[in-house]
Amino acid sequence: MSKEFSYTIEEVSQLLKVSKLTLYDMVKKGDIPVFRVGRQMRIDSRDLDVYINNHKTKQTSNLSVTVPKGETNAKTIVISGQDMVLDILSKYMEKHSSYQALRSYTGSLNSLISMYNGKGDIVSLHMFDGDTGDYNVPYLKKILVGRPLILLNLLSRKAGFYVQKGNPLSLTAWTDLQRKNIKIVNREKGSGARILLDEQLRINNILSSEVNGYDKEESNHYSVATAVANGMADVGVGIEKAAKMVGIDFVPLISESYDLVMLKTPENEPLIQTIKDILNSAHFRDEIQLLRDYDISRTGDIVYETF
Repeated sequence: MSKEFSYTIEEVSQLLKVSKLTLYDMVKKGDIPVFRVGRQMRIDSRDLDVYINNHKTKQTSNLSVTVPKGETNAKTIVISGQDMVLDILSKYMEKHSSYQALRSYTGSLNSLISMYNGKGDIVSLHMFDGDTGDYNVPYLKKILVGRPLILLNLLSRKAGFYVQKGNPLSLTAWTDLQRKNIKIVNREKGSGARILLDEQLRINNILSSEVNGYDKEESNHYSVATAVANGMADVGVGIEKAAKMVGIDFVPLISESYDLVMLKTPENEPLIQTIKDILNSAHFRDEIQLLRDYDISRTGDIVYETF
């Protein structure tokens, strides 16, 4: 997260996925410091970083896992990725199966490498390949070499530019990023949004050194969108949902396939079937449809499979 701006109570409640009442209670207890601008309470991004870091579970790998409260005898699996739909998937797994889902918010590429190293059960991917124009499969073929796997479509969603209201700088194409009067905010290395940007720079023959702000990184879509909303940057790359959450404009540039990969091992057979059942259930699809901004026409389809 940026060290140069602050959040409103509503913005932090959306980011942490808690109600504003819960957040006010945390403020009252002194868990998160606040300051006031007029009558409005605000939270410094640095204080929010401190709170998040102080409440992370002890890591035993390079996956950052959020453990739900309470104990269970259910089989524990790890789902990586940041989209809120993965939280809904976790809820369905715990309600309709014997699995307890832990969440990792690590980016696509780093999560896929962790799976190659035997860590992680379900990895969500949205990695664009500039040579083929395809998502995810080219990376699976290179990284999970020789591993039997299955790739299922979770949803499709629009990716593009976060821009300020009214798009005052008329940013409509990847080549606009090399304009000298444009300052971007980037995503961290290994994230799907960072891969999309880097691939688009490569195929458009743009050097990263030509992009003002390229080295300025944030760790999630919401923080990138907030940086644009607060005027810390003119543009960032991300998904449509975050733009609507912070009230800025969005320029769609590509439809990305957001998929789930699992290794096909004997012990994973029940897990794979559970995920297939959930993705193909009408209740799950209806819940995703209510969120808007997601295309579920291919949800549950097998995108790629090896034997």
